[in-house]
Amino acid sequence: MEQKYIIALEVGSSKIRGALGVTDGSGILTVKAVEEERLVDSVRHGCVRNVAEVADSVNSILRRLESREGGRSVTGVYVALGGRSMVSSAVPIERRLPSETEITGEHLRQIYDDARSKVLIDRDVVDVVPVEFFVDKNRVNNITGTFGSEIEATFNLISCRSQLRRNLSHALSKTLNLDVRGYVVRQLAEGDLVLTPEERRLGCVLVDFGAETTTVSVYKYGAMQYMATLPLGSRNITRDITSLAYLEEEAEKLKCNCGDAMGAHDASAFPGETREHLEINNLVGSRSGEIIANICEQIKASGFQPSDLPSGIVVIGGGARLNGFTRRLEDESRMRVRMGMPGGQSIRITDSRIQPAMAVDVISILAAVAPHAIDCMTRPEPVPTVDDTVTTVDDEPEPEPEPEPIFEEDHPRRDRGSIFGKLRDRFARLISENEEDLAKNEEDDDDDIMRDDDR
Repeated sequence: MEQKYIIALEVGSSKIRGALGVTDGSGILTVKAVEEERLVDSVRHGCVRNVAEVADSVNSILRRLESREGGRSVTGVYVALGGRSMVSSAVPIERRLPSETEITGEHLRQIYDDARSKVLIDRDVVDVVPVEFFVDKNRVNNITGTFGSEIEATFNLISCRSQLRRNLSHALSKTLNLDVRGYVVRQLAEGDLVLTPEERRLGCVLVDFGAETTTVSVYKYGAMQYMATLPLGSRNITRDITSLAYLEEEAEKLKCNCGDAMGAHDASAFPGETREHLEINNLVGSRSGEIIANICEQIKASGFQPSDLPSGIVVIGGGARLNGFTRRLEDESRMRVRMGMPGGQSIRITDSRIQPAMAVDVISILAAVAPHAIDCMTRPEPVPTVDDTVTTVDDEPEPEPEPEPIFEEDHPRRDRGSIFGKLRDRFARLISENEEDLAKNEEDDDDDIMRDDDR
């Protein structure tokens, strides 16, 4: 089967990630490369603020991805949408039918179209997620093939601010001349990648703990039932540490190396710089507690109790690596917590440098579009070989002209001044003198003969 090359981009608040994947239609996705560029204030809360800087960073990522596939050039990308701009809105749809009508795929398509056609002020609908279906007041998981006269459905409309797509489109399409093959809701793609079908059916919570935002998605009955994005992330912890007179880069290192979401420890845990580390972890613990409390409140706001979500909480995102975070989340939510990882036999990662847990965002985009992807890279130009070139011979080749003779007088010797040249010249003079003497003797003989004749 023909291979398709897929390029995925995720534009986050702290970095931009790009990924290269290949699919051959067999259901296997091969992740060949992941590249990233750090950002500083170019993107805030998921919205692009500096189009030029984002375009430069994306271009750098794409050039590095191209270098992994010699001869191919990136022509299109699939782009993740996420961050604070993303909002989930519940929309009810009702449809009346003649009594005992068999509900077909066409009915289902019409219901989807009704939901997607809802107009939201200053927002773009990017996806429609079914929440629940009822046929004649009876809940069903799949309405196709059932019989009834009344359909009631609830959809989640996933939308973003119109500015988000406009700025991304400007940076990619107009500035870099790239074709955006499609936009993908990151939270939905991540859920499909890291959650098992059993977890989605029984009930679970997916927490994406990012740099400036934390997204809470609740799954039940096999579908996402609720989604909310909190304007809090791991960068808030970093900036709290800067209040201790650290630069943000140094504060980030301190957070990662010695920060603990459980808060300050016993002084004996940090010999040496005890006071300093205690102050840092007082800040880390305080902010982590605030974020975790908000996560728990969003679970309550979804209308589900922890007992309704027996599969627990799955955590992804860079912030989830903070020491003690999952342990504290488990304690305060009273739900079991695990780290989300790309799973299943359908994904292969060929680059050992890729850390799957850290690249969930872009790998999920590759996996989401793989079944219907449009090729994102041009094929390399074929290199002609000897067999590809045709040489025609009309007649036998003309003979090369004979070289003209070279005469000594026309090409004087370079060794004229050498001793061998002098000997040669002297020998030539002797021959010449002998020839002159011989000629003179012949003339004298002729004169003698003439005188004898006269007598």
